[in-house]
Amino acid sequence: MAQNNSPIDLNVRIGHVHLKVADLDRALNFYCGVLGFELQQRFGLQAAFISAGGYHHHIGLNTWESKGGSPPPPHSTGLFHTAILYPTRATLADALRRVLTAGIEIDGASDHGVSEAIYLRDPDQNGVEIYWDRPREQWPRTPNGELAMFTRALDLDALLKL
Repeated sequence: MAQNNSPIDLNVRIGHVHLKVADLDRALNFYCGVLGFELQQRFGLQAAFISAGGYHHHIGLNTWESKGGSPPPPHSTGLFHTAILYPTRATLADALRRVLTAGIEIDGASDHGVSEAIYLRDPDQNGVEIYWDRPREQWPRTPNGELAMFTRALDLDALLKL
């Protein structure tokens, strides 16, 4: 396979993720009811498309191959997590409050230098990261300009004070 070493266009973005779920209503309760996404379109008990801000969809949910199914076993390939980017630290704090109010367990919370992230699982045990990015000028860098990301504990109590 021939490789093209030129970088991808700077305007390319990940448009959406489509998740296989066991129960569409349960998944909608989490993504819309807890996290606050808005339902854009639904196809009965088979599929739904949700978004933030009226986009056609950021997340697709379907039961086409997974209705009543179970999560994949540990040590198998697949999606590690879906990362949901919040625009500010305050909106991340609001998302954390929603998650805690719903009684959802947090798997972890990290300061990565470039971002602050909270990790949890949806009802189908898909990994979910909710995070915000610090402004680029605050990202840690090595003396030669490369990113110097790290992982440190995130102070959730301080975040909740926002």
